[in-house]
Amino acid sequence: MTVVEEFRVALAASALDLTGPELLPERLARVCARVLPVDGAGIALFFADDRRLPVGASDATSSIAERLQFTAGEGPCLSAHAEGRPLVADEATIRTRWPVFHDGLVTRTPIRGTISLPLEDALRGIGALDLYTVPPNDVTRLGLADALAVSTEVTSVLRAEGRTSRGTDGGPAWLDAPAAERRSTVWQALGFLNAGLGVSSADALALLRAHAYTSGEDLDRLARRVVDREIPLDHLALDHDSSA
Repeated sequence: MTVVEEFRVALAASALDLTGPELLPERLARVCARVLPVDGAGIALFFADDRRLPVGASDATSSIAERLQFTAGEGPCLSAHAEGRPLVADEATIRTRWPVFHDGLVTRTPIRGTISLPLEDALRGIGALDLYTVPPNDVTRLGLADALAVSTEVTSVLRAEGRTSRGTDGGPAWLDAPAAERRSTVWQALGFLNAGLGVSSADALALLRAHAYTSGEDLDRLARRVVDREIPLDHLALDHDSSA
């Protein structure tokens, strides 16, 4: 049985555990981690360079890795998207190329290797599949051809589902994924800072990232606290004034 055939069989079986079109990306991520020699997987979309939208992860650790990358504003998936090519990174590469992301990754997760694959076809330029390894697994053990075959299958399934199932905003129903809903809080927080501090969205995002880094929080959780008014804007304004 080929890896694609294994993928299709495992995906069909997963429908019994995770029902509902909004959970399709999570199902896909779990199946990727099951049929490939990796320990975790995540699927994300990019609507702009600073608008990364996670839609599914295979497990909690993979979700943390995605949030750490988004909080740091650097990492293999962001670079793979910017460069438009797959990136395979062991721990030494992660430490050298993305040191802020590396610090959080080794502190909060057992992940030490990543494979980041831009999705092709209908999701070219906006979709990405992240694969994660934990020792003793190693990124060099993963055949890139198998990973690319699986990523092609992921794109095919998302595209097909998007044609038949529409979500609350008229897009594919899988865009209503719980992870995407959580990330939308960041865009709300940016609006708060736009209006309250008179800063641009880019500056607001940089301010939130700086505050998240110094406080040891991830950006999604910090954004929720801002939207819930647990963190006064004048407190964030002090950070803005001190960095000006």
